[in-house]
Amino acid sequence: MCGRFVITSPPAALRAMFGYGEQPNLPARHNVAPTQPVPVVMLEQGRRHFRLMRWGFIPAWVKDPRSFALIINARAETIRGKPAFRNAIRRRRCLIPADGYYEWQSLGGEKYPYFIHPRDGGPIGFAALAETWSGPNGEEVDTVAIVTAAAQGGLAELHHRVPVTIAPDAFTRWLDCMANDADDVAELMRAPPEGAFGWHRVSRDVNRVANDDARLVLPLSQQEIAEEAQHAAAMRKTPPRKPAPAAEDDGQGSLF
Repeated sequence: MCGRFVITSPPAALRAMFGYGEQPNLPARHNVAPTQPVPVVMLEQGRRHFRLMRWGFIPAWVKDPRSFALIINARAETIRGKPAFRNAIRRRRCLIPADGYYEWQSLGGEKYPYFIHPRDGGPIGFAALAETWSGPNGEEVDTVAIVTAAAQGGLAELHHRVPVTIAPDAFTRWLDCMANDADDVAELMRAPPEGAFGWHRVSRDVNRVANDDARLVLPLSQQEIAEEAQHAAAMRKTPPRKPAPAAEDDGQGSLF
């Protein structure tokens, strides 16, 4: 899956790679999380455009988004048949610029974050689907989900799903929904080739959405990894604290 990602390339580099006309002053982001606005590239009237959309797909037929499950990923294997994505894969394919993403590996009951990035450096384009949700009062929300595929090779050791990345020479094919239908782009929705990405262990500071700085993508040293393991082992040995006895109600009420 893809639950956090990174955008660190300069705005000029992103604009040159993705070919949109706008000139957004996009700041570096080291911990992009669901429900936040994310950059999206779409083809509209034959030209590529930059848009900001909510990461969290809302199908057009949803009545109340507050009661609808958060959808941040779309499985490539079922995307063409799912009611939530059937129209979007045919008409609203898009790209999300990124420079890498995070994944958590489960080991011994603990989850450890890794930063996954293209070995050759530079930005990449996640395959994505967009939808505009319209509310009963005329409000509109542009939303997006990242397409994922079954992981292969070394990446499968971290997690069984990976985001689909579209090669630059296939950008037009993916984005042009008029010239290419869902079946035409099905072969693009696959895991990256073996060796295309590298990864390394990073700090658990990435777990907190409020943390967003360049230190999050730095690899942990062997000493730091050992210290984390020792801390996790100590926490497992510590008996859970007994809850404090409930205080008598003084009639004033409390939220805590």
